[in-house]
Amino acid sequence: MYRQILVAIEHSDADRTIVEHVEQLARFAGSRLLLVHVADGWAARHFDELELRESEEMRGDRAYLEALEEQLRAKGIEVESFLAMGDPATEICRVARDRAVDLIAMATHGHRGVSDLIHGQTADAVRHRVSVPVLLLRAKRAR
Repeated sequence: MYRQILVAIEHSDADRTIVEHVEQLARFAGSRLLLVHVADGWAARHFDELELRESEEMRGDRAYLEALEEQLRAKGIEVESFLAMGDPATEICRVARDRAVDLIAMATHGHRGVSDLIHGQTADAVRHRVSVPVLLLRAKRAR
């Protein structure tokens, strides 16, 4: 079914929704998870061309990914994490292609109207650019 699932990680409360769901899916299907966060700040977008060092934000993103990876591994899930840099939609699609994933899982925020145009661009762009299924789950609102 799904050998490898790319899980788009935002480094936000929305991650809880998607991680809880794919954790169960991975157990059921015997899947391996690939956690991907795309750092998209100025330093990340110009990292290679200007030969920059990782910013504090990028170091925080990497630490967050590694902690999430360890939590899932402790629960018996086969998992790997990857910090990409640049435009989120472009990088998610690139990693999905390069790593031959079978499914991309992402949380959405359920915005409507103009807010959806601003905040829904990544999920919309990803689902139009890839040939594998994309699982979109509406993030649970923080209490």
